[in-house]
Amino acid sequence: MEIRAGASPSESSGKLAGILAMAATAFLWSIAGLVIKKIDWNPIAIAGTRSLIASLVILLYLRRPKFNFSFPQVAASVSLALTMMLFVTANKTTTAANAILLQYLAPVLTAFIGAKLLREKPRAEHFAAFPFVALGMLLMFSGELSGGRLLGNIIAVASAFTFSFYFIFMRMQKDGSPLESNLLAHWMTAAVCLLISLFLPAPTASRGSLVAIMVLGVIQIGIPAILFAFAIKKVSAVSATLVAVIEPVFNPVWVFLAIGESPGPNAVWGGAIIILAVTAASVASSRRKPAN
Repeated sequence: MEIRAGASPSESSGKLAGILAMAATAFLWSIAGLVIKKIDWNPIAIAGTRSLIASLVILLYLRRPKFNFSFPQVAASVSLALTMMLFVTANKTTTAANAILLQYLAPVLTAFIGAKLLREKPRAEHFAAFPFVALGMLLMFSGELSGGRLLGNIIAVASAFTFSFYFIFMRMQKDGSPLESNLLAHWMTAAVCLLISLFLPAPTASRGSLVAIMVLGVIQIGIPAILFAFAIKKVSAVSATLVAVIEPVFNPVWVFLAIGESPGPNAVWGGAIIILAVTAASVASSRRKPAN
């Protein structure tokens, strides 16, 4: 067995920066559920308007986007657009807990699909973290899980596949500029959702809903797109998806801060297990020397 030396200080700091950027991305993603409840619109209108605003944030940051329409650039954008639309649909056709739990099959899928497409083999720390993450997720949502609707559960599993492919195709652009894929994805989502919205009842543009949709577009998904594009250049696809699992951990925190509803002991223990597993795997990965 080949023994690899640890990563150099610069490599370790680069990986750590990527992991922290991914953690910040997951943290900001997690406010979606709470903010969406402030908007009395249909989900399609919310998704389309959110993506339109996010695309403006990304465009402002990029200034001059570079579109080469390579396979990874287009595939990543299609994967993200499908993930956003599938997840919204899953939430409407099965329980929210089922939708989240099934979508976060993504780290395991990324590990095996990424090994084939990226030649980034999952490490021992990833395999060690997976069962603990699964245990934490089951604990967090144990009181909310149900059979759900079969169609909704299938859609949620489909979103797990598209979510994992998003990470993989973004990682393929680690030597380029993956942020353009996010820009294309939000344009696609905005175009499809806003077109569908023309055939639905018009949303009510109250002050509260307009503020909330701006928060969603700018803070919940626009800024995270920039952070994610930075993170995926620094860490492997499986490491990034593993860190992303902390997103649902923050949901009870936001509920507590917003309405004072304390999370139950299962949610606390489940969240703690996920955080510890992800942190341990991330620290181990950051100390590794990149494979040749």
